[in-house]
Amino acid sequence: MNNFIKLKENERIDDLEINDLKIIQNENGFCFGIDSVLLSDFAKTIKAGTEILDLGTGTAILPILLTAKTCARHIVGVELQKDVAEMAKRSIKMNGLEDKIDIINEDIKNLTNILPINSYDAIVTNPPYMKLNTGLENESIEKLISRHEVKCTIGDIARVSTKLLKDRGEIYMVHRPDRLMDIMECFRKYKLEIKNMRLVFPKTTKEANLVLIKAVKNAQPFMRIQKPLYVYEENGEYTKEIKKIYNKN
Repeated sequence: MNNFIKLKENERIDDLEINDLKIIQNENGFCFGIDSVLLSDFAKTIKAGTEILDLGTGTAILPILLTAKTCARHIVGVELQKDVAEMAKRSIKMNGLEDKIDIINEDIKNLTNILPINSYDAIVTNPPYMKLNTGLENESIEKLISRHEVKCTIGDIARVSTKLLKDRGEIYMVHRPDRLMDIMECFRKYKLEIKNMRLVFPKTTKEANLVLIKAVKNAQPFMRIQKPLYVYEENGEYTKEIKKIYNKN
């Protein structure tokens, strides 16, 4: 690992607690949360030797974690914001993963013009959850783009994914349950059939606040709903399953 990475103002290095991996984050920017960690674990069934594309990679948290959780041959992360993409590249260099991960500073809507069609085995994505003009928007442009569908919608994700995935290629997504109908409609429109779904609950007494989805391009309709995933025990501690995902057992 290269420990001689120069940090910029308000940046810090966080330990990912797996395979000695670390990541650079900006304290004033959009830092990764448990949703990315859960998605990386949900996607760990991606087959060995695959080509993976991460749409909206941010600081490259998903590609970095997936190098530890899968045996993918190569991962490409796509990030629209130049400063964030540059920070992701420094994290990859810091971890010595230049031969495994590439970062592209590009709008995902333009990817079909620069990447080979029907060429990726799997896509992962943790896209903006909130529709434009909903929720609080008095935040930095970086956080606004990360949280709201300013530059990337569910429809954009589905349309680009179906063009870039191989036949029977897989897409793994984490999103909010209140957007589930939008996701189902868009995915089926673009021949992405949802095969597995798992709802994530903060506690047994709370409503679900995340949904993990796996869809397959050109697959037949048949969906399996997995058992719920609970994050916290009633005493506020992580559940056994979450501790295992975070390698805290």
